[in-house]
Amino acid sequence: MTATHPLQQVLQHLHAGRWNAAHDLVQHDSSLLGAWLHGILHLQEGDLEDAENWYDRAARHFRSRGTLAEEIAALEAALATSTAPAAAPSASTPPHL
Repeated sequence: MTATHPLQQVLQHLHAGRWNAAHDLVQHDSSLLGAWLHGILHLQEGDLEDAENWYDRAARHFRSRGTLAEEIAALEAALATSTAPAAAPSASTPPHL
């Protein structure tokens, strides 16, 4: 089974128009991609001040961003090339000290 990036679930909510559910999930992701997606959510909401704040946290240039659709497509492409966080070791895997 192929692991998907945890932010894919946020994107599913975004595409389905469930802004609150997407926002609730993305708040728990401290990665640069998570900050970028958080900014995109605020961009979609029309809250440009918060969007710019999250773009800054993501080390992205807010004022030279693309359209909302272009930003979502770029983030989806970045997620496709990003690896999901490693799963926790199973009980049969010896711990590394």
